[in-house]
Amino acid sequence: MSSDVVSIPPAAGGLSGSLRVPGDKSIAHRAVMFNGFGQGTALVTGLPAGLDVNSTIVATRKLGAVIEAAPQQGVRALRIRGCAMKPTRPIDPIDCGNSGTTMRLLAGLLSGCGIAFELTGDASLRRRPMGRIAIPLREMGAVIVTAPKGRAPLRVRRSSLRGTQHLLPVASAQVKSALLLAGLSAHGRTCVTESAATRDHTELLLRAMGVDLHEQGGALCIDGPVVPQCVDVEVPGDPSSAAFFLVAAVLVAGSDIRIDGVCLNPTRIGFVHLLKRMGAKIEIETTGVCGGEAVGSLRVVTPRTGTKLCGIEISDADVPAAIDELPILAVAAAAASGRTVISGAAELRVKESDRIASVARLLAGFGVSVQEQPDGMTIHGAGGAFRGAADSDPAGDHRIVMAAAVAALRAPAAVRIRGAGAAAVSYPEFFDTLEGLRT
Repeated sequence: MSSDVVSIPPAAGGLSGSLRVPGDKSIAHRAVMFNGFGQGTALVTGLPAGLDVNSTIVATRKLGAVIEAAPQQGVRALRIRGCAMKPTRPIDPIDCGNSGTTMRLLAGLLSGCGIAFELTGDASLRRRPMGRIAIPLREMGAVIVTAPKGRAPLRVRRSSLRGTQHLLPVASAQVKSALLLAGLSAHGRTCVTESAATRDHTELLLRAMGVDLHEQGGALCIDGPVVPQCVDVEVPGDPSSAAFFLVAAVLVAGSDIRIDGVCLNPTRIGFVHLLKRMGAKIEIETTGVCGGEAVGSLRVVTPRTGTKLCGIEISDADVPAAIDELPILAVAAAAASGRTVISGAAELRVKESDRIASVARLLAGFGVSVQEQPDGMTIHGAGGAFRGAADSDPAGDHRIVMAAAVAALRAPAAVRIRGAGAAAVSYPEFFDTLEGLRT
């Protein structure tokens, strides 16, 4: 399916099948970018076809890395020769598209490389907060000019960085990563202390690339300047993409879905444990390790009588390991009995859309009562099938689009999803894969 308006009929029977989801976006961004700035050559395989990762590929190539397709190595494989932390100065602004990861990580990598540059993106990205990286990078010596309210575009003059200690007030893997990457070119020790643990893909890959990233007094520290050594990466499946099919299988009675080759990094599968707390039966099997990342399978078998879900409390301690999956977890909560309270998730307000408001509108369209709070929401579960929602408009946000499609499986009649093309940001094949699971 490729139309920007997609009609999703309710599930007539259980969903079944084995599948693989696209490569993990977070790891793919880093595998391309870090190798593009590293010393030597690397083969990166299993890359997803979404627009976000393509923004990173185009930008990294523009900055001097040699990136070539390696089709003989499999689907979406790239051979990368890095620029050894000596990027080419771009003449034009670097377009990061819709990808906050591309913008924030590149800002950290480039700030101390001795070139002037500008990072921009689409209208959605230009609304997202970039002051959270600009301010600490300025403390390291970067000369950065932002648009009003600390937003993109980011304009950076030629700068020389010094190592600095950072205490992050907001738990953000992207901000942490940007500062650690700035530490690669900074003179002296750069240390980053998090307010709460976030996904650690940057740390795992930098260590695999020979960087002495060590812990000191609860902080992550790098002694710069240092050039990472290129390393081959096989990108595992994206757990955030897997989450939509797991919730679909939980919500549709008689389903049996197995997803193989998924990244099982503990900082990425918090949503699995939250679904289990709701009452879902999910099997986790670790089958190996790839590039320092645990890899394996996730399986949901839902009896023909269905799964009885219950509302839960999702607090700030749960959020970092499930931030991207909260929209689809909200759909599961809407089908549960009782109240689910999500708090400590103010970061959802500044994603591709205001995801708290977007989720509240989505669920209200299916007859579910939702109250917004500044940092979350309260969902009063329907405990059964949703009411009709002839149209759903997910605000152009890829994760809200896919959450709407899953919710439509519980509706009494087909639901038209407007702006469905936004799913291509992370999962171009999503609708075809969902259709293929129907029995």
